[in-house]
Amino acid sequence: MFRALTELWAVLPTFIPFLRPQIPLLSPAHDLSRFAIEHSWGVYSPFHATEDYPPIPEGCDIDQVNILHRHGARLPSESQTEDILSGVTKLLGVDEYTDERLDFLHTFHYPLGENLLVPLGALQSQQSGATAFHRYKHLLSEDDLPFIRASGMSRVVDSALNWTAGFAAASEQKHTPRLSVIISEAGNDTLQDNNCPNAASSHKEMREWLEVYAPPITSRLNSWAPGASLTHEDIHGLMMLCAFHTVASVVPEDFESGKALPYSPFCDLFESREFESFAYSSDVDRYYSTGYGGRLGKVQGVGYVNELLARLTRSPVSDQTCTNTTLDSHYATFPLDRTIYADFTHDAPLIAVFNAIGLFPTPSFPTRPRGGPDSMRDWRTSRIMTFSSRMVVEKLECQPQASSADPTEDLKKHKKKRTKKFIRVLVNEVQQPLEFCGAPTSGPLHGLCEFDAFLESQMYSRNHGEGDWDKCFE
Repeated sequence: MFRALTELWAVLPTFIPFLRPQIPLLSPAHDLSRFAIEHSWGVYSPFHATEDYPPIPEGCDIDQVNILHRHGARLPSESQTEDILSGVTKLLGVDEYTDERLDFLHTFHYPLGENLLVPLGALQSQQSGATAFHRYKHLLSEDDLPFIRASGMSRVVDSALNWTAGFAAASEQKHTPRLSVIISEAGNDTLQDNNCPNAASSHKEMREWLEVYAPPITSRLNSWAPGASLTHEDIHGLMMLCAFHTVASVVPEDFESGKALPYSPFCDLFESREFESFAYSSDVDRYYSTGYGGRLGKVQGVGYVNELLARLTRSPVSDQTCTNTTLDSHYATFPLDRTIYADFTHDAPLIAVFNAIGLFPTPSFPTRPRGGPDSMRDWRTSRIMTFSSRMVVEKLECQPQASSADPTEDLKKHKKKRTKKFIRVLVNEVQQPLEFCGAPTSGPLHGLCEFDAFLESQMYSRNHGEGDWDKCFE
């Protein structure tokens, strides 16, 4: 009845870098006017850009890039598999279904293993590497290749390796970066979220939202499968299965050619608005774990932020939280003279970094929203924390901007002025407003923080979490 393909999935990603020599750039922003259920799977959504990459302002040059990258699409974890199989087992135990949408279960065999990267995840990491090469190739030289680290779990390491393969293929093998550091998740590691034992759990808040949206779905599916006795938790597991089964079934060549995703038959059991509710449960989960609503969520992002500041300023790391001081104090494992850095991680640490920096500020997030979820909310994991999500911090050097009506007079003034440094942050191609460090909201430099202002805005991290790190162990 249940046939796991764990070994097969373990091997397949290895071959992804060799599918074809040329890897296309990321597709332009998707047309979100047409509902696509994969955009409502929360943190289980495949990567999709909601905007096109914005060009840098005229007169500016990028001189350093820091990429923090989530691993690609994967198989469910052990605990997620338990949640999924609870509902599947109940449905398979029913002799007759009253709705034809369940008829596929008569011949269904559960095909998924656990935890490993799937081919779509490998491909999207590879595409990301190719995009990084084309976008930032002006920063490269024979002695200055991207410096790449990964947290130690296999799907994270595989994502990093596929990114390097895509980068190298796009350069026609002229530039072949390597994965330089794999950080064990058994110790201090800024790229994983197991460093704070007293960190909050989001189970209570997720259960509150589940009790709001799941009851009508539970009733409907139980009427289709008499005797199944599905619970609300089973519904959540079956909706997860829709996402995991789909991403695991994608053929890379078909995806590259623009074919529609091969949706799992479990997806047909739910309505579009129900997937929107499922996505909101993912938003709730991350908000109340390492997001703004999670106790000690913010401090879990401090270590990476301090590593980022060290790279931006080319100065030694100053941190008393979760950095690995052995690695960060040596040039071979933490150089400060590179122009491109790429770090590979999980979703929870990336959310914690958003929180620590101040991205997507959301002071409250209701678990029982009146009238349903706010469609205009910024905290939407289906857009900001998909599989293969990435935060990109660009350091720019810009010429003084023209300000007078007389360009000749302006030019004379500009010659007396020095260039200025700025910081720009993008999440999944979308430029962030950076209001917390005084970035202008309009004009040619909108969304750009002056370099020193950005550094000053990160005092929580520079002050080592202002005592919150100790609370992780009290």
